[in-house]
Amino acid sequence: MDCDVAVLGGGPGGYTAAIRAAQLGARSVCVEKEPELGGTCLRVGCIPTKAWVQTAFAIKEAEETFAKRGVHVGEPRLDLGKANEWKAGVVKQMTSGVASLFKANGVEWVKGAGRFKDANTIAVEGAEDVTFKQAVIATGSFPLRPPIPGLDSSRCVDSTGLLAQTEVPRRLVVLGGGIIGCEFASIFRRFGSEVTIVEMLPTLIPQEDADASKELAKQFGRRGIALHVEKQCTGVEESGDGLTVHFGDGETVECDLMLVSVGRGPTVEGLGLEEIGVELDRRKGIAADERRRTTVPNIYAVGDCAGYWQLAHTAFREGEVAAENALGHEAVVDNRGVPRPIYTDPEIAAVGLTEAEAREQHGDDVAVGVFPWVANARAVMQNETVGWVKSIHETRYGELLGIVMVGPHVTDLIEAGVVALDAESTVETVADGMAAHPTLSEAVKEAGLVALGRAIHLPPKRRAAAPA
Repeated sequence: MDCDVAVLGGGPGGYTAAIRAAQLGARSVCVEKEPELGGTCLRVGCIPTKAWVQTAFAIKEAEETFAKRGVHVGEPRLDLGKANEWKAGVVKQMTSGVASLFKANGVEWVKGAGRFKDANTIAVEGAEDVTFKQAVIATGSFPLRPPIPGLDSSRCVDSTGLLAQTEVPRRLVVLGGGIIGCEFASIFRRFGSEVTIVEMLPTLIPQEDADASKELAKQFGRRGIALHVEKQCTGVEESGDGLTVHFGDGETVECDLMLVSVGRGPTVEGLGLEEIGVELDRRKGIAADERRRTTVPNIYAVGDCAGYWQLAHTAFREGEVAAENALGHEAVVDNRGVPRPIYTDPEIAAVGLTEAEAREQHGDDVAVGVFPWVANARAVMQNETVGWVKSIHETRYGELLGIVMVGPHVTDLIEAGVVALDAESTVETVADGMAAHPTLSEAVKEAGLVALGRAIHLPPKRRAAAPA
């Protein structure tokens, strides 16, 4: 089979690259071995996880808010079977949607595992070879599993295994306090599990803004999630119908199930990449420039297999950029405005620099404004007043450097910060814009006003206050 652009992998980066190439007039082929398109994100990652997030939020609303609003529905009870049906239905709709987009755009899906024979050929298991002029590698990533004794127990599952559960574990231990671990800890605590997080670093979500990490730890503590930071897991023992997890200096915790969420590694093995001259690192992934071109000029790489960002939305953009460059256009990936959403309760979202990064780069020429949700009318109406919005800018020219949010629907609201940073806006532009009232989005404007010392909706003593 001959084509102009061959894409290896049908996840967010791959299917976007294949569709964009077809839009530009190329004969586009996507090689994907899984029975459904969409990759980890749509099948066993972002989409099913966030479907569970919505179930958890519904329980929270019933437990904490409905009665306050005058709605009485009785004690909420989780039906995990129904929740899983809902999750599966959402996944099916999304993956089927990608297949429909392939048909609509004339992208051919070749089903099977692919491996590069040379710089112009992909051999496909169970199908004919695909010969191409340009190729895009989008093979994604896989869950890492550290060499800890006992971690081979069937009760130690990765994110895919946890999503496949048909019963809520009474006791869940989460190994790893990063994004994936914290999201599942938040979900399963709301589902009724006793949850313990063991994290070897000093904080949860260690790459995020320090105030956001502290806020999440505080709220997790209030929700009864046990946190053990700066503690390394040393072993796991299976005993009867449960596990004993050893960590720290002789500490233990009992559980029924353990989630191993210590990160993901790039899928680069067994693809024939080194044989054809594609430079790669088994930990960091495939080397690719801002145009997503690898060390082989006609081969590009996008998504988790080839970059620092392991996010579906960065893969979407990288797929577009790779396809455009493969077909003679000029495009680059700009990492300035990459949103960082975390679907815990409370939600966290950020874009641009953290406060620590801003101060490291700009020294004393940094101003920060924090606006709490308790001062936002819409948040009060929704009974969602935990958290705040932080605006960070440099003071010489007023350039907006970053926005960090903790609280209600911030994973949706962060797009305002993405647009502002992409447009190289000043903090005055954000602060002087009109925000509809009453809305949650007002908090973005208000945080900017606080940073400028012009806050109207906060008393003077709160205007420069850091998150409590």
